[in-house]
Amino acid sequence: MQNSADSAVFVPHFHWDREWYEPFQVFRHRLVTALDTVLETAEANPDFRFTVDGQMAAIEDYLEMRPENRDRVVALVAGGRLAIGPWLILLDEFLCSGETIVRNLQMGWAAAADLGGSMPIGYLPDMFGHVAQMPQILARAGIEHAALWRGVPGSVDGHAFRWRAPDGSEVRTEFLFDGYDNGLDVLLVPDQIGRALGEYAEMTAERWGDDPLLAMAGTDHNAPDPQLATWLRRASSEERAITIATLDEYIREHVRDEVTAVVTGELRSHVRGNILPGVLSVRLALKQRMAAAERTVDHAERMNALWSGRDDSPFLSLAWHKIIESSAHDSVVGSGTDETSDQVEARLAEAAQTARAVRDAAVAEPAARVPSDGYLVANPLPFPRTALAEVDVVAPPEGTVLVATADDGSAHPVQLVSQAPTVLADERMDASQLERVLRRIHRRELFGRLIDHYELTAGSLVFHLAEVPSSGPFDLLILRREVAAAAAAHPGEWRVLTLEEARATALVPVEVPAAGLTSFRVAPSDSAPARPTGFAPATATARTLSNGLVEVTIAADGTLDVTGADGTVLHGVGRLVDGGDRGDSYNYAPPARDVLVSEPTEVATELLEDGPLRSRIRVTRVYEWPAALSSERDVRGARTVPTPVETLVEVRAGEPFVRVSTSFLNQSADHRLRFHVPLPEPAAGSASAGQFAVTERGLTAEGGWGEYPIPTFPASAFVSAGAANVLLDHATEYELVGDGSELAITLLRAIGSISVNIHPLRDEPAASEIPAPGAQDLGVRVENRFAVVPSATGWQGANVVALAEDFRNDVLVIRGTAPAEGRLPPAATGVRVDGRDVLVSSIRRVADDERGAGTEMRLVAMSDAGSAVRVTGVFTEATTVDLLGRPLSTAPAADGLELALGPWEIRTVVVR
Repeated sequence: MQNSADSAVFVPHFHWDREWYEPFQVFRHRLVTALDTVLETAEANPDFRFTVDGQMAAIEDYLEMRPENRDRVVALVAGGRLAIGPWLILLDEFLCSGETIVRNLQMGWAAAADLGGSMPIGYLPDMFGHVAQMPQILARAGIEHAALWRGVPGSVDGHAFRWRAPDGSEVRTEFLFDGYDNGLDVLLVPDQIGRALGEYAEMTAERWGDDPLLAMAGTDHNAPDPQLATWLRRASSEERAITIATLDEYIREHVRDEVTAVVTGELRSHVRGNILPGVLSVRLALKQRMAAAERTVDHAERMNALWSGRDDSPFLSLAWHKIIESSAHDSVVGSGTDETSDQVEARLAEAAQTARAVRDAAVAEPAARVPSDGYLVANPLPFPRTALAEVDVVAPPEGTVLVATADDGSAHPVQLVSQAPTVLADERMDASQLERVLRRIHRRELFGRLIDHYELTAGSLVFHLAEVPSSGPFDLLILRREVAAAAAAHPGEWRVLTLEEARATALVPVEVPAAGLTSFRVAPSDSAPARPTGFAPATATARTLSNGLVEVTIAADGTLDVTGADGTVLHGVGRLVDGGDRGDSYNYAPPARDVLVSEPTEVATELLEDGPLRSRIRVTRVYEWPAALSSERDVRGARTVPTPVETLVEVRAGEPFVRVSTSFLNQSADHRLRFHVPLPEPAAGSASAGQFAVTERGLTAEGGWGEYPIPTFPASAFVSAGAANVLLDHATEYELVGDGSELAITLLRAIGSISVNIHPLRDEPAASEIPAPGAQDLGVRVENRFAVVPSATGWQGANVVALAEDFRNDVLVIRGTAPAEGRLPPAATGVRVDGRDVLVSSIRRVADDERGAGTEMRLVAMSDAGSAVRVTGVFTEATTVDLLGRPLSTAPAADGLELALGPWEIRTVVVR
């Protein structure tokens, strides 16, 4: 093998952002032209090779427009001249779930297999950093190599390293230290390629050692010049041999396997490339829609697998495909134009809608066995829990209370939280107009309710509506005949009154089995049932909330003093700090003359609910925030806008955390708002959960490129620092500020440009300076929700992995549809998983041609001690599979499945 001084391998490719500074369809038009050129070039020159950016979306999008070229693509893949896959799309790894990463790989691998097979390289060329568990994800799919650019620490001085996941899995990783376009400068003058290549080889010789130089010959949104192979053939010589290859060929055929450098965990260093951390917080709505879509499709898969007789996999695949498309690193990140971001938001909404249809249809099947005066509750989590169901019920008569009864006859107290008006319409009209009223009725439905009965007297028609009618059949034709006769007999003015039975919103405590179903009904009673032994109610006064596990006091400035179950106190929780942001969608930047606003001008509190199941206080704080930056862009403007911020503080019986949500109408541009949690003692580091791992970080980030290493870090499920643990609803950014004395979580970052040419914290523009006024979120109601868990023992001692799942995944409640007043069906368990610090990432229906239908579960040990796990349910065998679903081993499991998960291990099993 020649060394880097006398050999080079060129890899023709392009990097294709599916949507960015132009929307998808505009970029696709360019894509079709580019791939037309690639196919023509490859077919005309047998030496030509091309690597299609590691993502099948480019091929799918192309073949949708050029279906007649499918066989041409297959022939080039079979000949090893076109490298496709393994991903469906090049994603942002931190702004989607670990499960989305797995499904991305699965869908990409399957799509490539249909065209001849995937490139077995985890190609990640342009992601803004990389998650800690990526090596394990690749390794458990049978992929031994990766290739990437951004985020690699300065300790790597060669062109390759061994990347190790927290569980110990490793992949050999090609480090594209000069980016995925490092070969382009060599090609600027075709007649001078030999000279330019020699100079570049000399400049980078220490990186290559005895391996040939890798020249990535491609860039964004452009096919290589059709003359590239000719140029390189002419430039090749005995002194410096040049080869054209795919990336897979370079790694497998041209380099040695001995790599000594090891890097463990996430890659978020700025030392060799910008990682653009501001994308974690820009365009909040995209992050929230991604989380909602992922949660909805996850629940839909679980319900469809466990409780439905119908296989809705095609709908679920469609939902996943749209989610994965939206996870692209210029999509969910929000660094595109407004029209691009609008399309991503709509696509995520469509994914959630598709999944919701599957979820609701699955739950409707068992709901058909529940009487219509009762409710079905479905638990998406595979462990039993007591949850609050919020339902609409008939208000109790004076002197009675409402009681919830379950199938076993047990009774539970109910908390009424609101009562609806009973008069829905009071109208006066001429008798000749009564037919117009009757046209509102659809069979028995009127105003979203059902007609229980009606009263027809001279000059008066009264409808009595109910959600579940107690009277006998209703005949609309008879009503029409009677009204026509009465109108003829009594001309003149009539009164039409539409009354609904007195309704109320009730909270019901429900004990629901693991991944299971239960049901209840609510009815009046002369006396409330006794509370269970050990039950500690949620209570409230004008400024305090408590439930025996957590206590909250509202301070005079509107912040919260929160006391945890172990006595740990967090003072000043929820201090809001608003500052200017003269940056762009990629990077935050404070104005040179910033104005920080942290003190409200007004504070008001209102007690909304005082238990016993849920207590709530609303805190309203008014702030004077500058309306925008001045024309100088480095100064916050003098004009301010009074902005009320509502904070809803809530405790529920049995929960060891306080729920907090913030809401305000954003009327300011160019600013960043953060929610602060002061710590009892300064913390030297933090930990956050996301993508199958809890990652620990210090107070600083590694710099060295052209980007200031601001230590804002990603978090998805929770973030922990010192005695504070914050459970999250969606992916966001956080920072430890004040030398570790406060945890700051970003609620909003409002900016007006994709990139700015002159950025105080980044040397190189990240894109063109394209306006993005929608990223200011002006006139948008900005809402965030999270929960706070004080604990002196940190996230592990407080069992935060389980608490985060409980917080993020509400039970599903649906009214029964069987005839009223029948027996409630018994509670049923789906599948149960017992084990501490274990995350169940997925439960879904799968099918195997040899073994038939089964239920696949993906489990993750979320600790460095591993997890002892027991899985129980209705199954007799369990097959361990890799992340692509290929069987590894099968064992009997009639008495349950015992699993010993290693530290941070991802395990996938299929039970039948």
